[in-house]
Amino acid sequence: MSFPIDVGQYKPVAIDPFKGTITPEQRQQLLTNIQVVRDTIIFFTAAAGVKGLGGHTGGAYSIVPEVLIADSFMKATDKVYPVYFDEAGHRVAIQYAMAAFNGEMPFEKLLQYRAANEGLYGHPELDPALGIKFASGRLGHLWPFVNGVALGNRDKAVFLFGSDGSQQEGDDAEAARLAVAQQINVKLCIDDNNVTISGHPSDYLPGFDVAKTLMGHGLRVDVGQGEDFDSLFARMAQAVQTPGPVALVNRRRMAPGVPGIEGSHAGHDVIAKQPAIDYLTQRGLTDAVDYINNIEKPKSGAVYKGSSRETASNRTEFGTIVNGILDAMPESERKARVLVVDSDLEGSTGLKGIRVAHPEVFINGGVQERGNFSAAAGFGFEKGRQGIFSTFSAFLEMIISEATMARLNGANVICHFSHAGVDDMADNTCHYGVNIFLADSGLPEGDATRLYFAADALQLKSLVHAIWDDPGMRFVFSTRSKVPFILNEDGSQRYGGDYQFVPGRDEIIREGSAGYVISYGDILYRALDAVERAREAGLDVGLINKPTLNVVDEAMMEKIGGAPFVLVAEAQNRLTGLGSRFGSWLLERGHAPKYAWLAVTKPGHGGLSEHVFRQGIDSDSILSRIRTMA
Repeated sequence: MSFPIDVGQYKPVAIDPFKGTITPEQRQQLLTNIQVVRDTIIFFTAAAGVKGLGGHTGGAYSIVPEVLIADSFMKATDKVYPVYFDEAGHRVAIQYAMAAFNGEMPFEKLLQYRAANEGLYGHPELDPALGIKFASGRLGHLWPFVNGVALGNRDKAVFLFGSDGSQQEGDDAEAARLAVAQQINVKLCIDDNNVTISGHPSDYLPGFDVAKTLMGHGLRVDVGQGEDFDSLFARMAQAVQTPGPVALVNRRRMAPGVPGIEGSHAGHDVIAKQPAIDYLTQRGLTDAVDYINNIEKPKSGAVYKGSSRETASNRTEFGTIVNGILDAMPESERKARVLVVDSDLEGSTGLKGIRVAHPEVFINGGVQERGNFSAAAGFGFEKGRQGIFSTFSAFLEMIISEATMARLNGANVICHFSHAGVDDMADNTCHYGVNIFLADSGLPEGDATRLYFAADALQLKSLVHAIWDDPGMRFVFSTRSKVPFILNEDGSQRYGGDYQFVPGRDEIIREGSAGYVISYGDILYRALDAVERAREAGLDVGLINKPTLNVVDEAMMEKIGGAPFVLVAEAQNRLTGLGSRFGSWLLERGHAPKYAWLAVTKPGHGGLSEHVFRQGIDSDSILSRIRTMA
C-alpha cells in the first residue's frame, strides 16, 4: 500500500551554520518539514501501538525541530558530522523517520516499526542499509562514545541529542568532565521537558537541574525554548561556531501540541489510539486515521501442555507480594526496617504498587541505577534492615562493581530484576536480560549471594516470603511477558496449596528414565510442553525446575547424573548462563551423561514472542533436541 500521509511537502534544506543566516524561504520550508515529520511520527508509532508492538512517541516527536536544524547543517557542510547521535534510544522513531525522508528507506517501511525481522527495533541498532548509522545502547550511555567519535574527527562538530532523563545517568558526568578537559567539539541538544517514565524529575529529584549540572562540569550552557524556532536556530548555529563542548538545554513540554499526552509522562510511551486519532483528525489526515482504525491486533492462541491457560505477570506480582509482607508490619517497623528504591521504572518492575500502598518506605531515585542500588544496599548495611532495589535485567550489567562493594560490606538487599531473557523484548538486543549470572561474581567461600528465578506467580510468592529474612544479596528475576501456571500431571497447580519454597533445592516437575531437561523461569513452561509431547510419543523424559540458579543441589545432581542425557534450556547468554556451568558441575561429581544446552546465541531481530523462536529455545526446538539426544 502507499503511505497514508502526503510527505511531498517535505523538501531537504541545506544551511551553512558558519554563516549563521537563514532565508525566509528556508525558514518556511523547515517549519513545514517539522510539521510533516511530526505528523509522520505520530502516525507510525500509533500504528505500532495498536498492533500491540508498543513503542515511544513523545520524545521523538518533541526533538524534531533540533534534529531538522542539525540535518540542514549536515547537508550544507562536511564540518558537521552527519549522524544524529541520540543517547535516549527509545526516541528511535526520529531516526527511522529521517532515514525515510532522506531516501534511505521507503516510507511504507515505517509501518513495520518494532515488528519482527524488519530492522526497525525499539532502540537504534547499526544498519547502514536502512540508514541507521549508530546503536544507542541503553539510556544515557552514548555521550562517552560520542566523545571518542569527536576526538577522531577533530575538524567536525558532532551533535548528541539528550534529555533531562538520560542526563541523570552517571557516565554522562564522566563524559562531561572529559569533554571540557579536552575541549571536545561535541554539541549537546538536551530536551528538558521535566518528564520521564514514572513522573517528573522536579518532583522526585528536587534540586536537580540539568543546565546547572552541566555548568558545574564546566560546559558552556545555553538555555532556551525548544519550540521557539528562530531562537533555536540561532542558538544551534552559534553552538557550531563555538569551539569545544556546548550544551543547548531546550525547554518544552513533552509532546507539545498533542492532545492527551502533552506535558504528561504518558507521552514517553507510545501514543494511545484515541489521542492519535484526535491529533491526526485535527491535522486533516483522514487516510492515516482510516489506516489506524482498520488495524486488527494479532491474537495469540498458544496453549502449552502441562501449564494453565491463565497467566500472570511475575514482575507486577513482585510488588503485590512485598506489599503483603509490609502490610503485616506496624508502620514504625516498616520505616525502620525497609527501604524500596526505584529507578524510574516502577510501573514496569512492580514497585508502583509499593509506592501507592506504602509511600513511607519508597524512594524514586531517578535514572541512576548504580547509585540507587548502592543506596538500597547501604540501607541494608545493618542487621535487621532490608534494602529493595529494582530495574530491568539488562541493567544488571551496570551495577556489578557496586554489587562487589555491597558484598564486601555484607549488605542485605533484595534486587528484583524484571525483563529477564528475551521474550517480548521489542526494544531488542540492548534490552536483552541475558547476563543475569554476572550477579554471581563473588568468591565462593562464604558468599551469600543468591540468584532466584520463579516459574510462575505462585512460586514467586512462596520464594519471596522464604528469602525475605535471609542475609546478603538476593537477586530475584522475572520476565517482561506473562507466564502460565505450572501444573502437576493431575492438572492441579504445582505451586499452589501447601507448597513451600526451599532455597537451593531443585524440583522435579516430571519424573523420567530416558533423560532430563533442566530449566527455569519462562522457559520452564515451554520445556514442560516439549517434555509432555515427548512422553506422549513414548519418550519417558523428565523435567527439573532449578529456581535457585547458582547453588548446586547435590541430591538432584546425584539423581540426574545417572540419566542417559541432560539438556539445559534457558533464555540466557550461552556464554554466561546456567548451561555454561552445569556440565562442569556434573563432571566434577563423576557424572557423564550426554549433555547439551539451548540458550541465547544471536542478536535480536525485533518483534515480541518471535525472539524466543529466533533463539531456538521455544518448545518445538526443545523437543527437537530431546529427540536427537534420547
